[in-house]
Amino acid sequence: MQTKDYYKILELPPSATLREIKSAYRRLAHRFHPDKNNADAYSTAQFEIIKEAYEVLSDPRKKEYYLQQRWYDQVTNRKQSFITITPVTVLKQVLELDKYVSKLDVHRMDKQGLYDYVCRMLNDETIQKLNVFDEKDTNKVIVHSILKSCHALPLKFARPLSVQLLKLNTDASTLEKIRLYVNHSRLSENWSKYKVWLLLLIVVLLCWLIYSLSA
Repeated sequence: MQTKDYYKILELPPSATLREIKSAYRRLAHRFHPDKNNADAYSTAQFEIIKEAYEVLSDPRKKEYYLQQRWYDQVTNRKQSFITITPVTVLKQVLELDKYVSKLDVHRMDKQGLYDYVCRMLNDETIQKLNVFDEKDTNKVIVHSILKSCHALPLKFARPLSVQLLKLNTDASTLEKIRLYVNHSRLSENWSKYKVWLLLLIVVLLCWLIYSLSA
């Protein structure tokens, strides 16, 4: 999972002092505090990530560990995350994934990697936060896009993925689509398992038919 860029969240350079960190936190917390924004879900989500950034950067032990992770990300060229979890930001990630997967060869794609990525993107914490917004229409698009991206995943991935998707607040038609996705995956696996024997049976029958007609 990507390390969050706490400095960017607090609108500070990495060289910021503790005094500057505290000042930035007070300023941003005042702007996004739920009491100042009528408990708006988007402001609350932003306030939570600002609070998280402050709690890490103001604690010497937590900050030291964070800086180690930040350094590791830089060395391995991993991009740091600056994402407040909202239906809009998650939907953007999901649509980008769908666009990327659509260009892949289904037979050569890393199915394990795709499954792991989706599970990280839609972990329990993210789903819990999405459900707080209760934007069922957006959740519906998220689910449909995920199912489209993951249509080629085998049953061993489709089952647990469907369990995760069923946790999202959405409508009855989307829940049914998730169940149909699992059924389709099961049928595909059964077909893959028995198609060799079926084709062999067809060949045997054709040979018998040709022999009978020529006798």
